[in-house]
Amino acid sequence: MTLGPLEYTVIGFDGNRFDGSIVDEVTRVVESGAIAIVDLVFIYKDSDGVGEAIEVDRKDDPRFAGLATLLDGTIGLLTQEDIQALVEDLPKNTSAMVVLFEHRWAVRVKGAIQAAGGFLISRETISPERLEALNNELDAEIAAGTAA
Repeated sequence: MTLGPLEYTVIGFDGNRFDGSIVDEVTRVVESGAIAIVDLVFIYKDSDGVGEAIEVDRKDDPRFAGLATLLDGTIGLLTQEDIQALVEDLPKNTSAMVVLFEHRWAVRVKGAIQAAGGFLISRETISPERLEALNNELDAEIAAGTAA
């Protein structure tokens, strides 16, 4: 079985205001085949700094209702230690959805690279926020006439 690269993303919600509204878009990306959810955990920390993980398959909580279908086929690679470290790093009065996913789109690309005798030398994810900051710096340099 060929796997694509794995990545985890932690999506935070100030004031513990997760309402489940992003689930439809995450589901759309999964259903497109671009990614596959490997593990999904919801964590929170209250205003006193007490935090914990919440089972997202709780059927009685409407915020998590849409997540149930995303849990099919997950293999739960995040350990208790991983989850505890994420909870510890979470700011007070914040909740977060932790999503570990496989880049399914990359599986065929990986196969093509290997078939051509190639191999991956490096890979890094650049966040949109970082890219925007870099673009703003470049724009400022161009405006000041100092760009190389």
